[in-house]
Amino acid sequence: MGLRAVVFDYGMVLTGPPDPEAHAALLRITGLPLDRFESLYWADRHAYDLGSLSGIAFWRKFLLDAGLSLSPGAAEELNQWDARLWTTQNLAMLAWQQQLKQRGLLTAILSNMGDTVLASIEREYAWIQDFDVLVWSYQLRIAKPDPAIYNFVLKELGTLPGETLFLDDRLVNVDAARALGIQALQFSTVDRLRADLIRSGLDSELPLP
Repeated sequence: MGLRAVVFDYGMVLTGPPDPEAHAALLRITGLPLDRFESLYWADRHAYDLGSLSGIAFWRKFLLDAGLSLSPGAAEELNQWDARLWTTQNLAMLAWQQQLKQRGLLTAILSNMGDTVLASIEREYAWIQDFDVLVWSYQLRIAKPDPAIYNFVLKELGTLPGETLFLDDRLVNVDAARALGIQALQFSTVDRLRADLIRSGLDSELPLP
């Protein structure tokens, strides 16, 4: 069964590392030590990705849980810096997506994503419209690694699991895809992806990045 589609995670796959200026701004505004900030930041991130919290609600809860009494506009300022944190690009992967399209493969983005971050991406990057299917978790109220979101993207693509390659930087999400029969690779760097495609024999079906 040949490959017909490649599905990309967004963060840390199609993007580079989080924007350092934005990260510094988040720490500066909150005044929290790095470890404390990171603990609070990730505690409710899944709820944000699920759409249970909007971006502004996420940051209001963050400030409440941190015991911080900042200016009335602090939550909105944090929300905007947070969106910028994830508005970066991995140009090599974007170029590879174009190669895949030229080869006739379908491409999709399947991302755990909150509302404000997506608004920033849509505002900054016209290239997301080059993908055949876009699946953002908060819009469905389903997030990886829930099997339902993988089945949704397969249905939207019209492909079978074995005809689909999925790339994600988080192993838990890769393992969930593999459990459904989707071909999946954990992404870290373009060089490693190239090696993994060769090792898996997929270089006979796909151009190498």
